[in-house]
Amino acid sequence: MTPPVVYEAVIGLEVHAQLLTRSKIFSGSSTEFGAPPNTHVDPVCLGLPGVLPVLNRAAVDCALRLALATGCTVRRRTRFARKHYFYPDLPKGYQISQYEEPIAEHGAVDFEVGGQARRGRLRRIHLEEDAGKNVHRGTTSLVDFNRAGVPLVEIVSEPDLRSADEAAGFMRTLRQLVRWLGICDGNLEEGSLRCDANVSLRPRGRAEYGVKTELKNINSFKFVRDAVAHEIARQEAVLRDGAAVVAETRLWDADRGRSAAMRSKEEAHDYRYFPEPDLPPLVIDEAWLAAAQGQLPDLPSARCARFVADYGLPPGDAATLTAERDLSDYFEAAACAHGDGRTVAHWVLGEVLRALKRTGAAATAAPVGPLQLAGLCDLVRDGTISGKIAKEVFAHMVTTGRGAGAVVAELGLARLSDPAALEAACRAAVAGNPRQVAQYRAGKTKVLGFFVGEVMKATRGQADPAVVNDILRRLLDAP
Repeated sequence: MTPPVVYEAVIGLEVHAQLLTRSKIFSGSSTEFGAPPNTHVDPVCLGLPGVLPVLNRAAVDCALRLALATGCTVRRRTRFARKHYFYPDLPKGYQISQYEEPIAEHGAVDFEVGGQARRGRLRRIHLEEDAGKNVHRGTTSLVDFNRAGVPLVEIVSEPDLRSADEAAGFMRTLRQLVRWLGICDGNLEEGSLRCDANVSLRPRGRAEYGVKTELKNINSFKFVRDAVAHEIARQEAVLRDGAAVVAETRLWDADRGRSAAMRSKEEAHDYRYFPEPDLPPLVIDEAWLAAAQGQLPDLPSARCARFVADYGLPPGDAATLTAERDLSDYFEAAACAHGDGRTVAHWVLGEVLRALKRTGAAATAAPVGPLQLAGLCDLVRDGTISGKIAKEVFAHMVTTGRGAGAVVAELGLARLSDPAALEAACRAAVAGNPRQVAQYRAGKTKVLGFFVGEVMKATRGQADPAVVNDILRRLLDAP
């Protein structure tokens, strides 16, 4: 009996990232999200007769930073092209994009899946303009052109991904990177980061690719994983039934957990590309490239490794602290000011993250700033307050915006270390617990911790434990 064929998935992603420029890629209209329909428009993005596009340099700067961060080769002279297709939200009847001469090629994105390192090679990164948005209400369709002309980079991967989890992991890491570089807000719900997934199957061990289908406009990590997993299962069922997979574009219905055919898959010749006659070639000289290189921050993987090496952080903590650049910058500013990175990391991963989640603030607008946090850690280190009291102080800092020193002084929370002031509390703890006194004097000296706890309760955690221990031992060891 012939064993069943074992199929291997072959997956490539085309990720569209809206760039964080104030104006559109070829005109001066605002790119702000959420404005009333058709208010951020102009003759260029509406495709009116007689207008000419002018390239936005800031969009090119964004593309260059991404290209350099992913190790791409930057093309020094590139051309824009017209990509022809008809859709109601594309008023010109074509999209200005790049085809034969993309701005960058042959980079890679390194990511992890299940703790295992993976690499997704990049075929190309190119600039283009976004289309408008169709809004369907019952049997009526409306068009909002606010998004038309918003600058995009399209990141096209090689077909290196082999599972739905790898596709989601690649997308997640790419989102982290574009946010880290400050070129895209990565907001999947608003569509500023979305992807198309090309999926095919082939018998394991065979070099030739199978017939691919394209899943359009997926805008969450879960949807990427679910849509790709569903398409792999769908194609395998088709092949096992002896049928052929059809090259087509499919839409993912997240509510129903299935895809549906949208149209036959277009090829490059269907778009009738030709060079955009209204734009001169884009030439990137050495000075421009050097300036883009100088704008690059250290990347997440490099900063994560440095946090482990320089601050002695566990790799998992370092990875959490470098998931977002704002949080990473917050931690490093506090760690540099205080001097003990492990202590600061404990606070950031605990109290700070909880406060950010509760208040909905970003790290850049944290209710307790990094220098304020460093000041709080300083008070614990020099013995002014205990770690327990520090949490109470932090809570007051969150609600009042005041510094740690001011809160401690106002609430009288400084540590009590005067033996004369603590003597009464220690004597009360001993006098009120004769059974524990008998246990201690019978040799069970660990019960000393009980008495320390009683004194700490009586002093609201402000007593200096070392001083309390000395007084209690003197009292308990007395005949």
